[in-house]
Amino acid sequence: MLEKQLAPASPDPEKELVDFIINLPLFEFLEKEDLFEVAVRMNFVDLDPGEVLFREWDRADFVCFIESGELDVTKKTGPDSSEVMATLRRGRSIGEMSIINNFPRSSTVVARSRVRLAVFPRSAFEDILEKKADIGISILKGLATLLSINLKKASNRLADNMLPMG
Repeated sequence: MLEKQLAPASPDPEKELVDFIINLPLFEFLEKEDLFEVAVRMNFVDLDPGEVLFREWDRADFVCFIESGELDVTKKTGPDSSEVMATLRRGRSIGEMSIINNFPRSSTVVARSRVRLAVFPRSAFEDILEKKADIGISILKGLATLLSINLKKASNRLADNMLPMG
């Protein structure tokens, strides 16, 4: 799906990607020169409003970072219905776990507006781990940090919604 949606090439796509990903939590442990090793393995993808990025239960083999626009994360609530669980905006990522496992997607993600995404395929991450292990380890540190932050937020939301005991 994503291959046909590649954004037109800019004069220096790697620099454009580095300028965007330099502030993303997943890459916070990388030096600027290492970001170019990541950027050459990424690309931008454009989606139109209503276009599906991926569906619940699809194979997970890439993580995306929102450069512009909004994505709705939805979950099925019945055979013919779904509910928006979250709306993600610039700087947010979706599908972080897909770079280390191929578990099915846990939600459907649909473009709410015109969206531009930076896409990092699992195959690119595996290539980095094989050829540039130090960069791969730094990405794994960023992933661990990001997942830890997300788990803490989820735990806080769960605690806020629990009924008091007794």
